[in-house]
Amino acid sequence: MTAAMTTPGMVIVGAGQAGVQAAEALRAGGWEGGITLLGDEPHGPYHRPPLSKAWLAGEMDAAQLVMRAPEMLARKGIELRTGVTVQRIDRAAKTLHLADGSALPYTGLVLSTGATPRALPLPGADAQGVLPLRSREDASAIAERLAVCIEEDQPVVVIGGGFIGLEVAATARKKGARVTVLEAAPRLLGRVLAPVLSDWYAELHRGHGVHLMLNAQVAGIEAAATGVSGVKLADGRVLPAGLVVVGIGVVANDQLARDAGLACDRGIVVDACGRTADPSIVAAGDCTARRLADGSLLRLESVQNATEQGKSAAAALLGQDRPFTATPWFWSDQYDRKLQMAGLSMDADAWAVRGDMTGGGFSVYHFSGERLLAVDSVNAARDHLQARKLLDAGVSPTLAQAGDASFDLGSLLVGR
Repeated sequence: MTAAMTTPGMVIVGAGQAGVQAAEALRAGGWEGGITLLGDEPHGPYHRPPLSKAWLAGEMDAAQLVMRAPEMLARKGIELRTGVTVQRIDRAAKTLHLADGSALPYTGLVLSTGATPRALPLPGADAQGVLPLRSREDASAIAERLAVCIEEDQPVVVIGGGFIGLEVAATARKKGARVTVLEAAPRLLGRVLAPVLSDWYAELHRGHGVHLMLNAQVAGIEAAATGVSGVKLADGRVLPAGLVVVGIGVVANDQLARDAGLACDRGIVVDACGRTADPSIVAAGDCTARRLADGSLLRLESVQNATEQGKSAAAALLGQDRPFTATPWFWSDQYDRKLQMAGLSMDADAWAVRGDMTGGGFSVYHFSGERLLAVDSVNAARDHLQARKLLDAGVSPTLAQAGDASFDLGSLLVGR
């Protein structure tokens, strides 16, 4: 089923969640020609969400991390090539030029190149033991250094109070490390959570022994012969550290597309079906910025987005329309608490809390005026699933109904 290398086929650049989904959707959608999946890492496709949690904690082995084994892909007629770097796209010739000097023609091209962690733009940031978390190698390096910190009672400093930083902090604390989290903003997760939930997360981490420093201004990294030794703050203080984990966001890997003349704006610009301006090239996953109906751009970094965009992009190459329009959802595990988010809350101007935030499960319902925008649920899976149904149906409870645990929100969906 796999076509010869000189025969144009479908080529996917990036062997992560979006790339795998696109490859499988192409085959399931009826494409009978060659499908080549190119990954720049030495491993085959693997799951990234566990890297900051179970993998870092040593609770998951390499086999459990695998998303699709090469032989499983081969059975579907998908050729996986690892350790491959694409240098440029020749759109006129429909050819990829690879770092090894070879060329690979394509009929259709999927760009699922992912994202790269933002580097810390400070003196000393290249010291040994100052590490980002994106890849399996990153997580393994953090785990190795974390073990040394625990054995030698050296503190761990996490720069960035976003999801990655807080998940690493939680895992490190569970393993017994002393942890400090530095966040430049006045609250944790300020871009994605309401203040009431930011405050709750701050207390959760403090309750587990994490030292939180908000409004923290980092001036540089100090190092000794063995690597990082401390984090210097703008006020002159130095926080000792045997490991520094940098979690200050990511940058979309869109350079390949930029160099090929495709529109990019903090990501490869695509429509709801993953199409670029070139009818032979689509894009999916963390490398994209989706153009919405009002002209604005939306960047989503999630497993769901990668999965659904991969399917949509494959459909587009097959001449079909499969727009990704479902309510976006995300999750984060910290300690024994699972946060499940449905919808996008950045434009909310009011919210209601359903349940008891001091124990058990609860949810925060975000509104813009009288319209429900999003629901963030902590240890409340039923609320989360119901929220997705409400949001998909465009049904909004009132603020009072959302905050009243005795009111059956499911009744609003009856007949729909």
